[in-house]
Amino acid sequence: MVAPVSYFGIRHHGPGSARRLVEALDDLRPCAVLIEGPADATHLLSMLADPALETPVALLTYAQDDPSRASFFPFAEYSPEFQAARWSLAHGADLLFIDLPAADRLAEEDNAAPEIPPNPIAQDPIGSLAQAAGYDDGESWWADVIEQNPSPGPVFAAVADAMTALRRESGPLPAYEAAREAHMRIEIARVAKDSPGPVAVVCGAWHVPALAEKHSLAADRALLKGRAKVKIKATWAPWTTPRLAYASGYGAGVAAPGWCAHVWHSGGAADSNAVWLAKIAHTLRERGHFVSTAALIEAQRLGTALAAMRGRPTPGFEEMREATIACLCHGERAVWDDIAAQLLVGSGVGVIPSGTPLAPLLEDLARQQKATRLKPEALERALTLDLRSESGLARSALLHRLTALGIPWGRLTDAGRSRGTFRENWLLRWEPEYAVRLVENLVHGSTIAEAAANRLLETMRDEGNLGMLARLVRDAMIADLPRATDAGIALMEEKAALTSDCPGLLAALPPMADVLRYGEARAGTVEHLAALMPRIVVQASLALAYAARNLDAEAAAALREAILAADGAITLAELGGDVAESWYTALAAVIADQQATRLVSGAAARLLFEADRLPADEAATLLSRMLSPGTPVAEAAGFFEGFFDGMGQRLIHDDPLRDAVDAWISALEEEAFVASLPLLRRVFSRLDKAERRRLADAALGRDDVGGGRRYRLLPAAATLWPAHEARVLALLQAGAPA
Repeated sequence: MVAPVSYFGIRHHGPGSARRLVEALDDLRPCAVLIEGPADATHLLSMLADPALETPVALLTYAQDDPSRASFFPFAEYSPEFQAARWSLAHGADLLFIDLPAADRLAEEDNAAPEIPPNPIAQDPIGSLAQAAGYDDGESWWADVIEQNPSPGPVFAAVADAMTALRRESGPLPAYEAAREAHMRIEIARVAKDSPGPVAVVCGAWHVPALAEKHSLAADRALLKGRAKVKIKATWAPWTTPRLAYASGYGAGVAAPGWCAHVWHSGGAADSNAVWLAKIAHTLRERGHFVSTAALIEAQRLGTALAAMRGRPTPGFEEMREATIACLCHGERAVWDDIAAQLLVGSGVGVIPSGTPLAPLLEDLARQQKATRLKPEALERALTLDLRSESGLARSALLHRLTALGIPWGRLTDAGRSRGTFRENWLLRWEPEYAVRLVENLVHGSTIAEAAANRLLETMRDEGNLGMLARLVRDAMIADLPRATDAGIALMEEKAALTSDCPGLLAALPPMADVLRYGEARAGTVEHLAALMPRIVVQASLALAYAARNLDAEAAAALREAILAADGAITLAELGGDVAESWYTALAAVIADQQATRLVSGAAARLLFEADRLPADEAATLLSRMLSPGTPVAEAAGFFEGFFDGMGQRLIHDDPLRDAVDAWISALEEEAFVASLPLLRRVFSRLDKAERRRLADAALGRDDVGGGRRYRLLPAAATLWPAHEARVLALLQAGAPA
């Protein structure tokens, strides 16, 4: 005898569907429960009974040879499939997935064939029913009829009838969807034949009519014949509540996961909306907002009135949202927006039991998360680490290793150099797809440390730029990967000995200085690096004068930035003696070279001036020569920018420098002066209001008269004033801001 089969059409992640389904299973008491899901992952269903498992979780399936081909099947606590599985495991019923195997799903590209045009009814059957019922969207209709209806009646029979009518109008299915339904029918028939009692089938509402119809077994098998398959692996992975929302891009998601969780936990109680408002009030009060009991009562009444006006059986989250804004937020939408994400979306991350068979890297991550007490969270949170403690170092190493694997669970916002060398500030946020990226990195090793080291080593061997190689060495050092660090330093020594690329040599200095100066907070070998950096400084110094010649604007700007960064690195690493002398000699050679690009030579002059290697009088003479009327405007402007960009304050106090600049500006023709204005604004933009006023005082000349101000224009500056000179002078004499 073939066992009777009952079909329960549900809405994925629908709390009302889940509640009605559990009630139906209690009445039916099936011997077998069949769920829409990949058939080759059935062996993982028993793990849903583990009390250590916390939703949301997702079934992760991926191709063994290409982990980037992966699929997630998320489950929330209020997902009907999850509740059906829990019911089956608690009552000893057989539990199976019956959909196409993941081996077929992940090979779908290989099954590609010309498809029929998509049908709007098949794409959104619930939306079609909602439109027929006069609703604007399918979510509201389904919520009223199923999710929040206190007296829905025979839900599953009504859903089956509605879907049957829709499928008559929808036309033929795409080949993949037809194959899915054929596979499910075959599995249902097989289980019904062997089951001693009733069989329950839990599937998306759209599939119910097709699964309940009589089909030839031979025809169904023909639909599956010849479909490609790949070898797959499957496991459970943590999911996040924000990724259950369809706003995240999840097609089967819900509008408000937090509201769905509330609907599930309230169990349809009459006071469920009062409980929801209490949650809102608690959240508002935590944020410092005043919420009175009277306002809560008014919000409850308004939500009920809005639902009645709209013909809805009970208030949904839309009505409660509008009532909250009006009564608790004083009509301010911004106040509601401040708490909406926490209430409607949430930040929960699922937990996988320790006994779950995971991919090796996922297992290692779970162990290290437990050891370091770093719990993944879906919303961004700040984390400050003290690298002087073992726990701080362990957490830092884990986050840096994951970053090296392309998994930015943490984003380093500030190395904390202003507070010392032992602090890191991170922003943490976990995304479910990081599990897939970990699986993809299995090719590099079976532990996070091994995989990160091997991936960095592979990148280092392929890296031809010395500056990038130095950054990789720094990354390996701060991730506490000594094997990759030592190998990277050896590669740097080899490449540095064979290169004469000045920009590359200069770019290597800042990350090397970071290692030497800030490496004391971490374990690591830096002796070789301490010997290598002076050699690279000398090599870069020898090549600098040639590298600075005849550059275009883009190359000159890049070399100027590289020189400034390299100078800072030399100072940071406290390289003195012959090494520093070779560097300053190279800067002087750039200034003396007539072929050197003026932007670069201006930057070199600035560094020498700041290092007291260029006396003030000589600097003024140099500026006068470089900015003389006979110098082309473009060259003079380049030298001016290179010298003064970031150093405009010196003009306030240094009269010879200011006079040289004043003379140059005064000698400019009107057209050249207008063309130079953007440059002048850029150079002086870093001065604050008070500093600009002081510069104006110095440039225009200032005398104190009775506690006030009187300006006298210097001869050179007077030529720059427009025809409205009297008005400008009056404003200045009245003390108006310069």
